[in-house]
Amino acid sequence: MNNEILVFAEHQNGKLVRATWEGLAAGQRLARELGGAVSVVILGGGVADLAHQLAQAKVQEVLAADSPLLKDYTADGYSLALNQVLKNRPVRYLVLGHTYQVRDFAPKLAAKIGSGLISDCLAYRLENDRQIFTRQVFQGKFYADVEPLGGPPHLISFQAGAFREDAVERGSSAAAVNSVSVNLTAESIRAKPGERFRESKQSVDLTQAEIIVAVGRGIKAPENLELVKKLAEALGGEVGASRPICDGGWLPMDRQIGSSGQTVSPKLYVALGISGAIQHQVGMKGARTIVAINKDAEAPIFEIATYGIVGDLFEIVPPLIEEIKKIKTG
Repeated sequence: MNNEILVFAEHQNGKLVRATWEGLAAGQRLARELGGAVSVVILGGGVADLAHQLAQAKVQEVLAADSPLLKDYTADGYSLALNQVLKNRPVRYLVLGHTYQVRDFAPKLAAKIGSGLISDCLAYRLENDRQIFTRQVFQGKFYADVEPLGGPPHLISFQAGAFREDAVERGSSAAAVNSVSVNLTAESIRAKPGERFRESKQSVDLTQAEIIVAVGRGIKAPENLELVKKLAEALGGEVGASRPICDGGWLPMDRQIGSSGQTVSPKLYVALGISGAIQHQVGMKGARTIVAINKDAEAPIFEIATYGIVGDLFEIVPPLIEEIKKIKTG
């Protein structure tokens, strides 16, 4: 029976990316609920050290496909190698992070193996032994429930922040690291790697932030954003916002958090003057600790907040900043 969950480990510049650990958290949860095992596959050239880092997680084994032809990422090389790995294993789901790299090769891989790809998922649930995956459609205005059909393996990619990287279970001992042989030729890799994609200097990747101070309509006017920036600076975090703030041009769109913005899972999320509509909650409910400050005691944000303060943010935030500075200066 195909019941193995295989997690794809992405790496860049000699380091495992955050999406790898988030995907591993998703894979471990799927394996627990489906009663199967979870393993990890990593591709590249000289990936032994990264494979042993992955082996510290609670997994059955780490598969390392090491080849000079995989040293530089190409969609041809990765799809060919993973196709060969999947042919020899009883994999039910290949779990991936929804990164630029995965968006490039995953459709090609799905076509090769004759399977579907359910991409950019926010969550999943089990219904009578059926796995239902939820993803956004129409720029986050609606949600679609998708069920994979046909035989396994099925390819599933999860949106950044859908699972928390710190939710990964560590093993009591290191898992086995096994080399897997893949048959690749230079002729089979038709594309040549170009310069790696980089975000523009003006943009910010809030999915990597450990602390976020987010602001909503309660800030009242754009000139009041300076207060928010001061709190973020005191905490050593980034500034985020709900959709109305970005739609109004008060902050750039790359600061938007929610169903039509970024999905984040920081260690600390401070929500200032944010009511917490479901569209916003989708983007931040994975935060480890949520602190909400809002004048409206009935605001939905308090339903998911770890700590809630009912009050005027203009009265609460300034002394909060001062107290944080005192703690830092000790």
